[in-house]
Amino acid sequence: MSAKTVGYILKRIALAALTVWVVITVTFFVMRAVPGGPFLGEKALTAEAEAALNAKYGLDKPLLEQYATYLRDIVTRLDFGPSLKQRGRTVAEVILDGFRVSAKLGLTAAAIAIVTGTVLGSFAAIRRKKTADKVIMVVTTAFVSMPSFIMGTFLLLIFAVELMVLPANGAVSGGLILPVITLALYPTAYITRLTRSSMLDVLGQDYIRTAKAKGVSGVKLIFGHGLKNAVLPVITYLGPMIAYIVTGSLVVEQIFAVPGIGRTFVSSISGRDYPMIMGTTIVLSVLIVTMNLVSDLLYQAVDHRITLK
Repeated sequence: MSAKTVGYILKRIALAALTVWVVITVTFFVMRAVPGGPFLGEKALTAEAEAALNAKYGLDKPLLEQYATYLRDIVTRLDFGPSLKQRGRTVAEVILDGFRVSAKLGLTAAAIAIVTGTVLGSFAAIRRKKTADKVIMVVTTAFVSMPSFIMGTFLLLIFAVELMVLPANGAVSGGLILPVITLALYPTAYITRLTRSSMLDVLGQDYIRTAKAKGVSGVKLIFGHGLKNAVLPVITYLGPMIAYIVTGSLVVEQIFAVPGIGRTFVSSISGRDYPMIMGTTIVLSVLIVTMNLVSDLLYQAVDHRITLK
């Protein structure tokens, strides 16, 4: 690794730290500005009991003092604090349990999207303006335009309710099949369209025409010569895509009752679980900035003509 690459990585890490700090600060103060509190919805809770709970979790202290304490605990101990709703459990424990499920779900969907989208996009470029290309473009346009909650509900009704061949509950054996398909459809369609567009541009380059003139076969021409350059826009998209689906689509995990970090985030918002909201937001922001850095490094690794500044 060159000194320039190391310097670039250090610079990006510093910018990432600044980004995460901004996310923490904005989330903390906006969350506390919303009227209400985490214990208002609990039944038969007296004013004295609510005051005791606020004192126990430090919610009775001035807002700036709470903010300073929270930042100190994160920086010095990576401590997100206890969950206000799941008593006896820390935020880190809950997030780790949910992240295991979301990572399995998201990485599987990402792998399917990358492989399928790249192959379909390359095939559509080869068969440009022919029937196969038109069919692929129509289908991918439909998947890109259709929200995930509609596709998830549709798959749930067909395969779980009508045909009863797949479970509707994401927490049981085989329950991740439908969520994986739902999460993979949009990025698959998007990668297909990116690959096709980029491949068509690459196929018009001089070095591709030279390879054709030398008798290079179609498959080798596409996957040996063209795909290396055609995949660059896809790499740019991979960073935020993987971060998004690994943390789990909030809607998809709700539809299929997947016990992942996305569902935890939704329940923490509805329950006003301040530490859980902060913890899941921080994990998501760190994952996004990390994957963006990884995609930039992969971009340079694939095409050495690109310099990192």
